[in-house]
Amino acid sequence: MKGKIIKSIAGFYEVHTGDNIYRCRAKGIFRALGKKPLVGDDVEIDITDTVSVPMEGNVRELLPRTNALVRPNVANVDQALLIFAITHPAPSYNMLDRFLITMQEKELDAILCFTKRDLATEEEIHELRETYEACGCTVLFISSFIPETLGQVKEILRGKTTVLTGPSGAGKSTLINMLCPDANMQTGELSRKIRRGKNTTRHVELLAAGESTYLVDTPGFTSLWVQDIEPDRLHYYYPEFEKWESKCRFNGCIHINEPDCAVKAALEDGKISRIRYRNYCEIYEELRGRRPVYTKK
Repeated sequence: MKGKIIKSIAGFYEVHTGDNIYRCRAKGIFRALGKKPLVGDDVEIDITDTVSVPMEGNVRELLPRTNALVRPNVANVDQALLIFAITHPAPSYNMLDRFLITMQEKELDAILCFTKRDLATEEEIHELRETYEACGCTVLFISSFIPETLGQVKEILRGKTTVLTGPSGAGKSTLINMLCPDANMQTGELSRKIRRGKNTTRHVELLAAGESTYLVDTPGFTSLWVQDIEPDRLHYYYPEFEKWESKCRFNGCIHINEPDCAVKAALEDGKISRIRYRNYCEIYEELRGRRPVYTKK
């Protein structure tokens, strides 16, 4: 029987077959071959017990993976949903760019989901949409007080395995509880002192949100260090620069201190976001010095 591993705890794997969940062990052959099943793996299992609750089986074969991530440690992810609040707490745009760069490195499509839409002005929504659609992202604005916005999220998740990530306090657990009512996730109480949510995620788990639709929750982050990119290649992670780069005076222009830089000219003309460009410069300097810069906001 085929299924998908949705949880791994203490050497046991919970395998979802569509109709049932089986508690399985992996056969010793995987260890001998240097393979380890991951949450998200598609597998074949042999059923050994249909009386116990949960029913039991053995993982007999790992099916081919499309990808495997390290953090979170999960396989066969189709896309990433990056969840940031518009306010309370205010978003760290530097951190947001780091998430986008990380998703590009992993070759995952990124969807930006801004929560607390009901607290935002139309001007704030317009600026965020214009800034991040220009770099190729799908941008959603949702609120638990505006039910129809949840339908947009459900549609974009349908039939895919999506990793959900973002800073603590942005409403990730609340969104998951709305999408997967059976998840019963603890919603972190927002810290009144620092306006940050307490991290409530403890392990990687796939949550079924519909037929062939799975969500992967990840811990909230307070910092993200982009370290495996050469500084002079960082501009490739800012796709809105591409249309201007051929007009720069120098080949290999870094777009910071060079004269006759078309990217900087586009910035001055309002055709490139100042938020994105500022983050680009900060991350470039970090990469040049190879020192982590922790963003707090």
